[in-house]
Amino acid sequence: MALTATAQTTSHQASRRAHNDAHKELMAGNKARIDKTVISDMVSKDVLVREQAPSLSAESSKLIDDLLAEGRSHIGKRYVHGAKGPHAFDCSGFTSYVYKQFGYNISPASRMQYNEGKEVDRKDLRKGDLVFFTSPKSGKQVGHVGIVVSADNETGNFKFIHASIRGVKISDFEGYYVPRYIGAKRIIED
Repeated sequence: MALTATAQTTSHQASRRAHNDAHKELMAGNKARIDKTVISDMVSKDVLVREQAPSLSAESSKLIDDLLAEGRSHIGKRYVHGAKGPHAFDCSGFTSYVYKQFGYNISPASRMQYNEGKEVDRKDLRKGDLVFFTSPKSGKQVGHVGIVVSADNETGNFKFIHASIRGVKISDFEGYYVPRYIGAKRIIED
């Protein structure tokens, strides 16, 4: 659910106040004498850097929601090695098919997809990012790929849609996937 500009501004102001208060508490306990203007400048610069993180445009946000709706429309379709859709998929066939429906031509091979887009840290994931894993047959190389449907950037946990050997489904980043996680790439950047 997207926040309105007013709600975002209010949220940013509340976040800035909380951040400023935390800095002030830390500095109050510090016995060193530091000029208040220096502290204020440090806090302001820190908040400014955090707020300059690129935000997703409304158009891109809608595109990603539509992309995920397309992905969800294939839940339950069977897995077939080498299949590129629309009746059956393998993992990279699924991701390339879904992205292609929106004009993005990414490789139909997971190892090649891992070389596309912008690298993303697990604690910076957002909906629509590609996530990569090893598989039993790939050794330490990329062997599986999915699309993030939701992410908790405080914990680094996420849910992703993918063509698993049990068919297209949504999975949590847990258990089997945790030790196999390799990284993430962002295809839709603006």
